[in-house]
Amino acid sequence: MELPRFKYSPNAYEIDVFTEEEGICSICSVKRNLKYTGSFYSIEEPEYICPWCIHDGSVSKKYNGEFNDYSGIEKISPDPSIQSKINISEKHLLEVCERTPSYVSWQQEVWLTHCNEPCAFIGYANNKIIEPFLDELKEDIEVNIGYDPELIRKYLTTDGSLVGYLFQCVNCGQHRLHADSD
Repeated sequence: MELPRFKYSPNAYEIDVFTEEEGICSICSVKRNLKYTGSFYSIEEPEYICPWCIHDGSVSKKYNGEFNDYSGIEKISPDPSIQSKINISEKHLLEVCERTPSYVSWQQEVWLTHCNEPCAFIGYANNKIIEPFLDELKEDIEVNIGYDPELIRKYLTTDGSLVGYLFQCVNCGQHRLHADSD
């Protein structure tokens, strides 16, 4: 059976949130060999989550949970008067929260947006990976991240104390960067 693809996490199977482990999915009760090991926020923790149940939303529905925190999506506000002015559809927001695998981060995951839609998480990024995109990432590096831009350019890693998270707009292809540290 072909693995499901995730619009907002096209490289989900390469970012260490799934492990090859045989088991029975807690949701669909089917014997699987690929277990989700990333974040899932719910009161009750399912023992085994398969990618098919993430993709169709049945995990979130059964456990009333989220893979990505709704308020962690860039430009989302808990204040309804502010939120009503943001032009990102509820459908897209819920797809990121309820039907998209998360990624591993030091702090709470942040999901970047562009063109009024969540971006696709491409993967972890170091200073070499972002080099071809520096012009596109200028505003994120100099304004949005909150760290000294020279620090980002010199010390950004995929697995160290200062980690980069590379996103790409699903509409125009613009790259975006988030970073956090331990």
